[in-house]
Amino acid sequence: MRQLIRTCSSLIPLLFLLASGSGFSQGNSSYDVPRTPDGHPDLQGVWENNTITPVERPDVFGDKEYLTDDDMVFISQRIDEIMAAGEDALFGGGVLEAVFSGEIASYDPTTGNYDSQWMAERTVHRRTSQITDPPNGKYPPRTEAAIAAARELRAWRAAHPADSWTDRPLGERCLSFGAPRLGSGYNSYWQIVQSKETVVIYQEMAHDARIIPIVEKPHAPAAVKLWHGDSRGWWEGDTLVIETTNYSDASSTSPATDMKTNVERLTRISDTALQYQLTSNDPGQFSAPYTREIIFDFTPDKIYEYACHEGNYGMYNILSGHRAEERMAAQNQDKD
Repeated sequence: MRQLIRTCSSLIPLLFLLASGSGFSQGNSSYDVPRTPDGHPDLQGVWENNTITPVERPDVFGDKEYLTDDDMVFISQRIDEIMAAGEDALFGGGVLEAVFSGEIASYDPTTGNYDSQWMAERTVHRRTSQITDPPNGKYPPRTEAAIAAARELRAWRAAHPADSWTDRPLGERCLSFGAPRLGSGYNSYWQIVQSKETVVIYQEMAHDARIIPIVEKPHAPAAVKLWHGDSRGWWEGDTLVIETTNYSDASSTSPATDMKTNVERLTRISDTALQYQLTSNDPGQFSAPYTREIIFDFTPDKIYEYACHEGNYGMYNILSGHRAEERMAAQNQDKD
């Protein structure tokens, strides 16, 4: 866990990205991309995803794709106030929501929450949503099957919260937080290492390492299903393209996850910025593909070890606590 104690003054100056689009121009011919000995763009290093840009565009922005200068000043001031108050931690897009709503609420009111000191410094980028397609900045409509599956899962967990460890989410069991993991501000750093034939993307969260061949090599047979899918990469000009297939249904609570295909594009657009784009075609979950864009910022920080201590003893306590609830319920039934 990246436990960083920050003061509000450390947020100024915020990173203001002033050019069009995501803040940089992918086609900027003036930028001389550093290269590895084999001539490919050098993407190596530690990159932080600490953006406040939410995945979906908040309704307050309507159809506005980019923040104005006035927006940036207002957001800067409000983040100062929020951080100075030392209230609950704001994960992912929760920063921008709090800026405009004025409400800072725990994401887990039953057990309390991390406070703001547990979060990395957040970065302000120009986009009002990570989703660039559909143009409204929202996910496509979910499928009827996905809605039904979510409803059934909620009902099951309400009736069977901890009959077995398999009733608990993968992250709670310290098994996987998914790949690519794109949550920002909390264990949200990636380290990229390249060789002539392979690229490794090491995710700080749960220390998952994605080992991606970038030579001609077919995907694994369709019968081979993996929690993080089967990735293959290639270069298109100065952009690294990664296609991932063969996801296991066990990796998601959505239906037909084994049909999902992700295509990622990584382009170094300055010495300190990496443009990341994800197009996901997940027909079991959504009625159409969608595309997200995030700017990863270079950092001299190192990847922290991830050790999921909560799950090491938390799972035992969850299961034993539910056994105690069952015993009390049985005793009360006997009394009746």
